[in-house]
Amino acid sequence: MVRSAADMTDVEARSLGHVLRDRLAGLNAVQAARCLVAVGALLLVLVTLDPFPDLRNPDVTTIVGGRMALTYISWGLLAAVAVLCVAASDAPALKSLLTPLHLCLLGWLVINIVFSESRGVSIQRFVLAASVTSLAVVLPLLPPTQRSFNLCLGAAALVLLALCYLGVFLAPQYSIHTAIDVTEPHLAGDWRGSFGHKNIASAVMTILVYVGIYLSAVGSFVMGPAIAVLAGTFLIFTGGKTSSVLCLAIYALASLVYVTPGLWLKRIICFVPLVAMNLLTVGSVLSPALGAMTRLLPLDPTFTGRSAIWEFALAAVAEKPIIGHGYAAFWDDVSARQTTQGAEWATSAAHSHNSYLDLAVTIGLPGLMLVILVFVLAPLANFQTAQAHSRSGALAKLFLTVWLFGLYYGATETFLLERQNPIWFMFALAVAGLHFLARFQCVEQIE
Repeated sequence: MVRSAADMTDVEARSLGHVLRDRLAGLNAVQAARCLVAVGALLLVLVTLDPFPDLRNPDVTTIVGGRMALTYISWGLLAAVAVLCVAASDAPALKSLLTPLHLCLLGWLVINIVFSESRGVSIQRFVLAASVTSLAVVLPLLPPTQRSFNLCLGAAALVLLALCYLGVFLAPQYSIHTAIDVTEPHLAGDWRGSFGHKNIASAVMTILVYVGIYLSAVGSFVMGPAIAVLAGTFLIFTGGKTSSVLCLAIYALASLVYVTPGLWLKRIICFVPLVAMNLLTVGSVLSPALGAMTRLLPLDPTFTGRSAIWEFALAAVAEKPIIGHGYAAFWDDVSARQTTQGAEWATSAAHSHNSYLDLAVTIGLPGLMLVILVFVLAPLANFQTAQAHSRSGALAKLFLTVWLFGLYYGATETFLLERQNPIWFMFALAVAGLHFLARFQCVEQIE
């Protein structure tokens, strides 16, 4: 799809089935298969192989070996198929990914895994992360046109939304948090849909709101508004405060960036609030002055006492600031660590509730800096280039908005480089999309 610039211009007054049939009729077998792989990838990450987990079951926190094996096999095979699908037709796009910066990040991750505290765990989880990330990166290349990309995105979104709403109305015990959940019973009443937690559901619904707005902007006057309204309504009922606040705020920020001409002005608009947000959260436990400032605010920037977790994570960074504790190998068993003294809540935490801090803990400060260069700074420069060449403006804005949401969501939750996390998948997809749009023109139609 890297060469596609056509938008959905027809009014979709028919059923999704008729639209799919008519759109796929113009594609040959290979092109149709690539669209199916794209939809399959989106459904695999959004719906997962284990939807609607029963949080009332004490075994819900137990990792089942056979189920994880199926996850690894599914992601690995689908990623391999996707890469093979685009290897011949989009070789220049794939080669463009082999930049010195990308190779440095990959090399550092390998070094980090070699010196990991739990090398076997890091290797195993990195294999899954590599499969998921590879699939996210090549997904924009799979559909042969932007029109087919739009259709794949919209179809996957509608399937997910249908499942989530059916779950809420037909099986609420599996799709709404209850007071008898094994963990976090205080979330009772919050919608989670097919996901295991309302925070993931709320973040995904926010991204689907952006997808719906994008499809509406390119002429999908039925599918687009339907996705935006359904996702927005579900977002409200999840009770996800962070995502709810960020949803419209990030879209407004992206719109401001979109109309701002210079790259440096864009950087100021994007990054100054992000730095301030991290200073008011994690920074408040580092500096007494910042801590005093946050206590004067009308809201709690520590999000109900996460400062204990941040203090614990910062102590872990101080232990191994360069090499880190190992990719995805720190939070499995933190109760025995010396740094947990006096931090009872931190001993039960699954992550640091800050993506940037979490990366400093696991892959060290050099790894964090490389991630910032690749996933924070480079995408905005790519957007500027794509915009300067007038390449698929609406699509570039969608990628920009999803990317911006991920940056700010990462200040309160952990998702960067996190295996099959749907937020990481969509974020990586957006970053890759901006990379390709900065270097290639999209195909308007099948020749």
